[in-house]
Amino acid sequence: MTLLDLWLSRSIPMCLLLQSLVLMALCFPSASMCPKGCMCQRDPHLHGLNVTCSQSRLKEIPPSLPVDTILLRLDHNQIGAVPDQAFHGLRLLRELNLSYNAVETLGEGAFSGIEGTLQVLDLSHNRITSVHKDAFARLKARIIVDDNPWHCDCALQQAIGGMAHNHEAAARVLCRSSELRDQEGRPFLAVDADLCNLAKRTTDYAMLVTMFGWFAMVISYVVYYVRQNQEDARRHLEYLKSLPSKPKKPDEADDISTVV
Repeated sequence: MTLLDLWLSRSIPMCLLLQSLVLMALCFPSASMCPKGCMCQRDPHLHGLNVTCSQSRLKEIPPSLPVDTILLRLDHNQIGAVPDQAFHGLRLLRELNLSYNAVETLGEGAFSGIEGTLQVLDLSHNRITSVHKDAFARLKARIIVDDNPWHCDCALQQAIGGMAHNHEAAARVLCRSSELRDQEGRPFLAVDADLCNLAKRTTDYAMLVTMFGWFAMVISYVVYYVRQNQEDARRHLEYLKSLPSKPKKPDEADDISTVV
């Protein structure tokens, strides 16, 4: 056997082994790609990963999610906030489940970077009371927002106004509290008033009351100042009147006697 035959007999199995390892790396995510407490499974039809982090006692969104994630389940955890651009690198994400967590508010950039691909967003059973007016503005996904203690105000009215394609979701928003007392416990879409103008009128009224208060204080001070000066002037006049008259000089008295 020549040296060439010997080298080929050993290199071909090595090449096949290396090729197998590469294929395995492409077909199955490595442990380092999958966040701790999550399970990652490749979807053969959508050519991406299904990442399941349900019931993992997570208190925040994992920072190192695989970039080819197409389905992300974060439900039944203790996540309290969705930071801006938390999913920015997930350009293939189609479904995001954040239900049964402790999220209280949503900022303007909470879903930045996934507006074009996201198809389903589940935010039900959280503690959301308020959202930025543009939190859902660029999303085309079906949004599920049931069972949240919403505070119905101007920002929420603007946010829901940007959900024209999610009328069903908007109809499920119930006002736990509201700028209008008679709207508490009612569907938000039943609110007929423009809460943004209501807030503006409330601000204008507060400014008017403040200005009136300052004006009343100034008038009161002026009246007090005038009365105080009048009282001082009266006392000074009474003091002058109480002074004894000036006695005549002896020379003046002698002159008067001589004349007489």
